[in-house]
Amino acid sequence: MGSRKRDGERRIGRRALIAGGAAAVVGGGAFAVRDDLSRLWWQLPGNQRPRVEGAVDFQGARWVEASDANFRWADRPDDYDVDMIVVHVTQGDFDSAVKAFQDPGHRAAAHYIVGQDGRIAQMIRELDVAYHAGNRSYNERSVGIEHEGFVDRPQDLTDAMYTASARLAAGICARYGIPVDRKHIIGHVEVPGTDHTDPGEHWDWDRYLKLVSEAREALSKAEA
Repeated sequence: MGSRKRDGERRIGRRALIAGGAAAVVGGGAFAVRDDLSRLWWQLPGNQRPRVEGAVDFQGARWVEASDANFRWADRPDDYDVDMIVVHVTQGDFDSAVKAFQDPGHRAAAHYIVGQDGRIAQMIRELDVAYHAGNRSYNERSVGIEHEGFVDRPQDLTDAMYTASARLAAGICARYGIPVDRKHIIGHVEVPGTDHTDPGEHWDWDRYLKLVSEAREALSKAEA
């Protein structure tokens, strides 16, 4: 499960600061800067980017909202490029993970939880920055997927879980142009600075990447 370290407070994005400086010195680019800043109004105190209640990024997911203390409002990929998926294991059951992510005192949550039976809950929208990796820059550039179970119990990693997670990951890769490889789909243990070991030695990376690749190819054929 994601680190409990708070990822930082909501702030005006770096792009807004750069754009604001450009507006002050380059009159000819004022219209472009104004357009850029207009998409960042929600980052100002008291504002929030419009969201459709109950909407999910993955069609097979059910929306269950996390506490807003466990993520940061954003507008990805406009303000942060998304180029990575981080794989987690919950160290608990599905319901306890949901409860933890809804607890403002937990200070951590992932975008998705995948159950052993293949069900998927989306708790944070992909455009927002989830506090799941314990590393600010990795949080800003990644989507976090939790998997129900314990790292020392290989029986928890079911066929239904692998299949559902692979379909989910394939959709994420398609949306952001993320390559299906171990450089861009990593385990929590591989995040710099983390003290977590998930998804653990029993996670079958070869199997998972094969399933993600197959699901990604099926998506490409369906979109053709």
